[in-house]
Amino acid sequence: MLIFAGLGNPGSRYARNRHNIGFMAVEAIARAARAAPWRARFQSHACEATIGGEKVLLLMPQTFMNESGRAIGEAARFFKIEPADIIVFHDELDLPPAKLRVKLGGGNAGHNGLRSTTAAIGNEYRRVRMGIGHPGDKALVHPYVLNDFGKAEEPWVEDLCTACADNAALLAPHDDAGFQNKVHLFMEARGHGAVKRLGEKATD
Repeated sequence: MLIFAGLGNPGSRYARNRHNIGFMAVEAIARAARAAPWRARFQSHACEATIGGEKVLLLMPQTFMNESGRAIGEAARFFKIEPADIIVFHDELDLPPAKLRVKLGGGNAGHNGLRSTTAAIGNEYRRVRMGIGHPGDKALVHPYVLNDFGKAEEPWVEDLCTACADNAALLAPHDDAGFQNKVHLFMEARGHGAVKRLGEKATD
Protein backbone atom coordinates (compact mmCIF):
# COMPACT_ATOMS: atom_id res chain seq x y z
CA MET A 1 0.00 0.00 0.00
CA LEU A 2 1.07 3.55 -0.73
CA ILE A 3 0.08 7.01 0.46
CA PHE A 4 -0.39 9.90 -1.97
CA ALA A 5 -0.63 13.01 0.22
CA GLY A 6 -1.33 16.49 -1.08
CA LEU A 7 -0.23 19.46 1.00
CA GLY A 8 -2.48 22.47 1.49
CA ASN A 9 -4.73 24.36 3.86
CA PRO A 10 -8.34 23.27 4.50
CA GLY A 11 -11.42 25.29 3.66
CA SER A 12 -12.84 27.22 0.71
CA ARG A 13 -10.84 30.33 1.64
CA TYR A 14 -7.62 28.59 0.61
CA ALA A 15 -8.90 26.26 -2.10
CA ARG A 16 -7.32 28.03 -5.11
CA ASN A 17 -4.20 29.31 -3.33
CA ARG A 18 -0.80 28.56 -4.86
CA HIS A 19 0.05 26.79 -1.59
CA ASN A 20 -2.78 24.32 -2.29
CA ILE A 21 -1.62 22.88 -5.59
CA GLY A 22 -0.81 19.63 -3.76
CA PHE A 23 -4.48 19.28 -2.80
CA MET A 24 -5.47 20.02 -6.40
CA ALA A 25 -3.18 17.30 -7.75
CA VAL A 26 -4.44 14.64 -5.33
CA GLU A 27 -8.06 15.56 -6.08
CA ALA A 28 -7.36 15.14 -9.80
CA ILE A 29 -5.73 11.76 -9.17
CA ALA A 30 -8.75 10.62 -7.12
CA ARG A 31 -11.14 11.62 -9.91
CA ALA A 32 -9.11 9.89 -12.60
CA ALA A 33 -8.74 6.72 -10.52
CA ARG A 34 -12.46 6.69 -9.63
CA ALA A 35 -11.52 6.53 -5.99
CA ALA A 36 -13.96 5.73 -3.22
CA PRO A 37 -15.75 8.75 -1.73
CA TRP A 38 -13.75 11.10 0.45
CA ARG A 39 -14.33 10.75 4.19
CA ALA A 40 -12.88 12.12 7.41
CA ARG A 41 -10.01 9.91 8.56
CA PHE A 42 -6.49 10.43 9.95
CA GLN A 43 -7.20 14.14 10.52
CA SER A 44 -7.62 14.32 6.76
CA HIS A 45 -9.98 14.00 3.88
CA ALA A 46 -9.09 10.47 2.81
CA CYS A 47 -10.12 8.01 0.13
CA GLU A 48 -8.77 4.81 -1.38
CA ALA A 49 -8.15 3.75 -4.97
CA THR A 50 -6.25 1.16 -6.96
CA ILE A 51 -3.54 2.90 -8.97
CA GLY A 52 -0.96 1.06 -11.02
CA GLY A 53 -2.17 -2.19 -9.55
CA GLU A 54 -1.48 -1.01 -6.01
CA LYS A 55 -3.83 0.05 -3.25
CA VAL A 56 -3.34 3.76 -2.56
CA LEU A 57 -4.59 5.92 0.29
CA LEU A 58 -5.11 9.49 -0.92
CA LEU A 59 -4.85 12.13 1.78
CA MET A 60 -5.55 15.84 2.09
CA PRO A 61 -4.55 16.71 5.68
CA GLN A 62 -7.00 19.05 7.40
CA THR A 63 -4.50 20.08 10.07
CA PHE A 64 -3.34 23.19 8.17
CA MET A 65 -0.06 23.20 6.30
CA ASN A 66 2.24 23.61 9.30
CA GLU A 67 0.90 20.42 10.92
CA SER A 68 0.61 18.24 7.81
CA GLY A 69 2.93 15.63 9.27
CA ARG A 70 0.53 14.81 12.10
CA ALA A 71 -2.02 13.50 9.62
CA ILE A 72 0.43 11.77 7.30
CA GLY A 73 2.25 10.17 10.22
CA GLU A 74 -0.98 8.88 11.73
CA ALA A 75 -1.98 7.16 8.48
CA ALA A 76 1.53 5.78 7.91
CA ARG A 77 1.65 4.25 11.39
CA PHE A 78 -1.83 2.76 11.08
CA PHE A 79 -1.02 0.95 7.82
CA LYS A 80 2.69 0.42 8.63
CA ILE A 81 3.75 2.19 5.42
CA GLU A 82 7.43 2.96 4.93
CA PRO A 83 8.47 6.50 3.97
CA ALA A 84 9.62 5.39 0.48
CA ASP A 85 6.00 4.41 -0.23
CA ILE A 86 4.72 7.86 0.73
CA ILE A 87 4.48 10.41 -2.08
CA VAL A 88 3.89 14.03 -1.09
CA PHE A 89 2.62 16.52 -3.70
CA HIS A 90 3.49 20.12 -2.85
CA ASP A 91 4.08 23.60 -4.20
CA GLU A 92 7.70 24.49 -4.97
CA LEU A 93 8.90 28.11 -5.04
CA ASP A 94 12.31 27.11 -6.43
CA LEU A 95 10.88 25.71 -9.68
CA PRO A 96 9.41 27.84 -12.47
CA PRO A 97 5.63 27.72 -12.87
CA ALA A 98 4.33 24.57 -14.62
CA LYS A 99 7.55 22.62 -14.04
CA LEU A 100 7.75 19.44 -11.97
CA ARG A 101 10.51 17.44 -10.31
CA VAL A 102 10.37 14.21 -8.31
CA LYS A 103 12.94 13.57 -5.62
CA LEU A 104 13.54 11.25 -2.69
CA GLY A 105 14.49 12.97 0.53
CA GLY A 106 16.42 16.23 0.49
CA GLY A 107 15.95 19.54 2.25
CA ASN A 108 12.67 21.25 3.04
CA ALA A 109 13.64 24.65 1.59
CA GLY A 110 11.60 26.49 4.20
CA HIS A 111 8.39 24.66 3.31
CA ASN A 112 6.50 24.20 6.57
CA GLY A 113 4.41 21.31 5.27
CA LEU A 114 7.54 19.37 4.35
CA ARG A 115 9.21 20.29 7.64
CA SER A 116 6.23 18.90 9.56
CA THR A 117 6.14 15.75 7.42
CA THR A 118 9.85 15.12 7.90
CA ALA A 119 9.46 15.54 11.67
CA ALA A 120 6.68 12.92 11.65
CA ILE A 121 8.01 10.21 9.32
CA GLY A 122 11.67 10.98 8.64
CA ASN A 123 13.20 12.40 5.49
CA GLU A 124 13.19 9.47 3.08
CA TYR A 125 9.79 10.00 1.50
CA ARG A 126 9.18 10.93 -2.13
CA ARG A 127 8.27 14.48 -3.11
CA VAL A 128 6.47 15.61 -6.24
CA ARG A 129 7.61 19.22 -6.43
CA MET A 130 5.14 21.31 -8.40
CA GLY A 131 6.66 24.61 -9.51
CA ILE A 132 4.78 27.81 -8.75
CA GLY A 133 7.68 30.23 -9.26
CA HIS A 134 9.06 32.78 -6.81
CA PRO A 135 7.79 36.33 -6.31
CA GLY A 136 11.38 37.57 -6.40
CA ASP A 137 11.53 38.93 -2.87
CA LYS A 138 11.62 36.79 0.25
CA ALA A 139 9.36 39.29 2.03
CA LEU A 140 6.65 38.64 -0.58
CA VAL A 141 6.64 34.83 -0.28
CA HIS A 142 3.93 34.56 2.39
CA PRO A 143 1.29 36.63 0.58
CA TYR A 144 2.31 35.08 -2.75
CA VAL A 145 1.68 31.46 -1.71
CA LEU A 146 -1.53 32.38 0.13
CA ASN A 147 -2.99 34.17 -2.88
CA ASP A 148 -5.04 32.44 -5.54
CA PHE A 149 -3.55 31.50 -8.87
CA GLY A 150 -4.17 34.24 -11.40
CA LYS A 151 -6.50 33.71 -14.36
CA ALA A 152 -3.53 33.45 -16.72
CA GLU A 153 -2.05 30.67 -14.56
CA GLU A 154 -5.17 28.50 -14.46
CA PRO A 155 -4.52 26.64 -17.77
CA TRP A 156 -1.11 25.34 -16.72
CA VAL A 157 -2.34 24.52 -13.20
CA GLU A 158 -5.15 22.41 -14.62
CA ASP A 159 -2.83 20.76 -17.14
CA LEU A 160 -0.18 19.96 -14.53
CA CYS A 161 -2.76 18.35 -12.25
CA THR A 162 -4.20 16.42 -15.20
CA ALA A 163 -0.73 15.21 -16.15
CA CYS A 164 -0.13 14.00 -12.59
CA ALA A 165 -3.45 12.16 -12.61
CA ASP A 166 -2.92 10.58 -16.03
CA ASN A 167 0.50 9.25 -15.08
CA ALA A 168 0.06 8.47 -11.38
CA ALA A 169 0.22 4.72 -12.10
CA LEU A 170 3.96 5.11 -12.72
CA LEU A 171 4.52 6.21 -9.13
CA ALA A 172 3.19 2.95 -7.69
CA PRO A 173 6.11 0.81 -8.99
CA HIS A 174 8.57 3.60 -8.09
CA ASP A 175 9.08 4.66 -11.70
CA ASP A 176 9.60 8.25 -10.64
CA ALA A 177 11.77 9.03 -13.67
CA GLY A 178 9.08 7.74 -16.01
CA PHE A 179 6.41 9.75 -14.22
CA GLN A 180 8.43 12.95 -14.37
CA ASN A 181 9.26 12.57 -18.04
CA LYS A 182 5.67 11.76 -19.01
CA VAL A 183 4.45 14.84 -17.18
CA HIS A 184 7.07 16.98 -18.89
CA LEU A 185 6.13 15.65 -22.33
CA PHE A 186 2.47 16.38 -21.64
CA MET A 187 3.24 19.92 -20.51
CA GLU A 188 5.40 20.55 -23.57
CA ALA A 189 2.64 19.26 -25.84
CA ARG A 190 0.22 21.64 -24.15
CA GLY A 191 2.49 24.57 -24.92
CA HIS A 192 3.91 25.20 -21.46
CA GLY A 193 7.52 25.54 -22.55
CA ALA A 194 10.62 23.45 -23.02
CA VAL A 195 11.72 21.44 -20.00
CA LYS A 196 14.72 19.41 -18.93
CA ARG A 197 14.60 15.65 -19.09
CA LEU A 198 15.37 13.71 -15.93
CA GLY A 199 18.61 12.51 -17.52
CA GLU A 200 19.90 16.07 -17.72
CA LYS A 201 21.62 17.23 -14.58
CA ALA A 202 19.11 19.26 -12.58
CA THR A 203 20.34 22.09 -10.41
CA ASP A 204 18.10 21.34 -7.45
